Amino acid sequence: MTRNGGGPARGVSGRTAGPESDLGELVRRSLAEDLGDGDWTTLWTVDEDLEREAVIVAKDELVVSGTRPAVAVFRAVDPELKVVVEMADGAPAHPGDVVLSLSGMARSILTGERTALNFLGRLSGIATTTRRFSRAVEGTGARVIDTRKTTPGLRMLEKEAVRHGGGTNHRVGLFDMVLIKDNHIAAAGGIRQAVERVRASNERRLEVEVEVTDLDQLGQALDCGVERILLDNMDPSGLRRAVAIVGDWSGPRPILEASGNVTLSTIRAVAETGVDLISVGALTHSAPTADLSLRISLG
Repeated sequence: MTRNGGGPARGVSGRTAGPESDLGELVRRSLAEDLGDGDWTTLWTVDEDLEREAVIVAKDELVVSGTRPAVAVFRAVDPELKVVVEMADGAPAHPGDVVLSLSGMARSILTGERTALNFLGRLSGIATTTRRFSRAVEGTGARVIDTRKTTPGLRMLEKEAVRHGGGTNHRVGLFDMVLIKDNHIAAAGGIRQAVERVRASNERRLEVEVEVTDLDQLGQALDCGVERILLDNMDPSGLRRAVAIVGDWSGPRPILEASGNVTLSTIRAVAETGVDLISVGALTHSAPTADLSLRISLG
């Protein structure tokens, strides 16, 4: 198994984040987890010199994502494999559509099969789920964004999958934006105190967002002049009142984000309140795995 030395994956902030930035290392660890000290089934059933062609096909309606790590898997197993991306990330696929095609040593194809499919299934599932949520708010002006509720080690790829599905990324991590939440507010002694402490130290000029749970806290956040306000767990009626208050505000208008248990059945009503962003943790933490399979030729 060889290491893929491809460049780092970058988030929306333009910075790299964590070990996943090295796709080659992520692929190496993923293969090692599956391969251990050998793929004995393949080694004991498939001739060493047998060459075959294979395709990875969609088995359901899905949005493609994950071709980059999937290709990296096969090339890490065997640099001599020919791997062709037949459908680009972000493309809609129908049952039977070929997403990747391969040719080369049959052993190599079979050894990389499951790890490549795991990447494709997980990431295409996120892209497919995101596409459904994004379509549900079409025409409202609201954008669907993700959260930090991602699989450890896979965040950059999962956020990329959200973009493939038509969504927008929130902050990449704790490092590229300030989000003052309820526990920060409690620890600092209040919204104003928390914001003032951030401003006293924010030499990086990071964007500042404050989470509020009611209209009183909304007023406090507006008085602080923050760039974004997160309206947490407000029903559509409360969201409409919040949007109206901000619309009448004499100062710079902050971006309004709605958050909290948003589902496909509720997101349209949330979007129609006039908020700018709707964060949906389910894009990444609850997306079902998309169904794809590898089919190898019989010769």
